[in-house]
Amino acid sequence: MREILGRRRRLRLGRGGGTARLDAALTCATAWQWPVLPGVGLQAAGGRGERGCACPDPECAVPGAHPFDPGLLAATTDARMVRWWWSNRPTAPLLLATGGRAPCALSLPAVAGARALAELDRMGMRLGPVVATPTRWSLLVAPYTLERLGELLHAQDWVPSSLRFHGEGGYLVLPPSETGAGQVRWERAPERVSRPDAGGGAPVRAASSRAVASPWLPDVGALLDALVEASNSAPDGGSRLAY
Repeated sequence: MREILGRRRRLRLGRGGGTARLDAALTCATAWQWPVLPGVGLQAAGGRGERGCACPDPECAVPGAHPFDPGLLAATTDARMVRWWWSNRPTAPLLLATGGRAPCALSLPAVAGARALAELDRMGMRLGPVVATPTRWSLLVAPYTLERLGELLHAQDWVPSSLRFHGEGGYLVLPPSETGAGQVRWERAPERVSRPDAGGGAPVRAASSRAVASPWLPDVGALLDALVEASNSAPDGGSRLAY
């Protein structure tokens, strides 16, 4: 990791995307305890205002949307480190290191994702946050282990091939980032809840954006079952979640 804490550089954040990314990173890291780090980002490439990945690979498959320096293992919930990163790289994408105690995710191609959400809503399935890019939609779920995921997949007769799983050792780009694929946004914003009161009462939805607990997340098993059911419910016998 090349960025070493030392003399703090002058903050160069305007009222635009830089401030929004820093605020989002601090919310994830400090209020929700989600480990984050900056993505590699974009840089000018060629002419006509074109931009490509800032990494050395001219044929990068996910331009701007992956860790580079620092690497994924540097992900942290430390506010001081987060401020250092985004004060020096205000336009860097916001990456969540998935797994461990952090959220995991299931993702689908954007068209299949939109169909899936509509069908899950019809089924009455409660969803957590949903991240949308022009190419893929990601449904955040509670942390799971690779062993449990393997058991869940083994129990299914069939799983849509368009599904991808983001677990331990993976990462996910969060809003309000911009990558080579386009703008990243919340299709379903995080549902913020407060912790139960001292008397053991039920959690109460927080009215303030400064939540005192992480957003609610569904169980991966329940969501996977619902997605498989939604996929198999196409009237022509095909899959609603086909790529």
